[in-house]
Amino acid sequence: EGLQRLSRAHGATLFMTLQAAFAVLLSRYSAESDIVMGTAIANRVHKEVEPLIGFFVNTLVMRVEVGGDRSFVQLLQATKERTLAAYAHQHVPFELLVEELNPPRSLSHSPLFQVMLVLQNNERSSFDLQGLKVGRRASQYPISKFDLTLHVVETDAGLMTVWEYATDLFEQETIERLGRHFEELLKGIVEEPGRSVERLPNADPASGSFVAVLNLGVYGLLL
Repeated sequence: EGLQRLSRAHGATLFMTLQAAFAVLLSRYSAESDIVMGTAIANRVHKEVEPLIGFFVNTLVMRVEVGGDRSFVQLLQATKERTLAAYAHQHVPFELLVEELNPPRSLSHSPLFQVMLVLQNNERSSFDLQGLKVGRRASQYPISKFDLTLHVVETDAGLMTVWEYATDLFEQETIERLGRHFEELLKGIVEEPGRSVERLPNADPASGSFVAVLNLGVYGLLL
């Protein structure tokens, strides 16, 4: 609720607020100020497309510059502007973007970004087909699509996060620590959004100082 109030107060969406906060977290872990992440978008900007059956989802590349002495509110405003600019070009296929930019390719990671942020906040409507029983089944993925993907699901009880990660790069304890730091960071943002980004909480009481985390060698997350 606090994140929703903060977002509305500054004319932003919950996704924009989470994106800015996630960029701060990644910046601290990677010691980089220029953060690039991907996100999925429905790509149904035209009303005529909304009722159609089909997969229109596209991938957008988001860039957040965390550096500089500014408050989280200022970072949120900058993130909002860049996000809206990205939305304006959501019809451009990700594959075409990769083809045009032609970045150095590697079999070890995906091009343009290696970290993904996905927010699921669509209401689940009933789905009935005459003569058929329809239900939901949990999906299990044998591999991680990216180095790190943060799925945030909006529920009646609050926000649920699911962390998908490459086990060749991260230990489970590292991801659990990452999740605790993210929760603590979000709490600090809600309490004092006008505080300098550098002075926002950077560790939870149970895990000690953040500096120790930086020594884990968690790098190479982003281009």
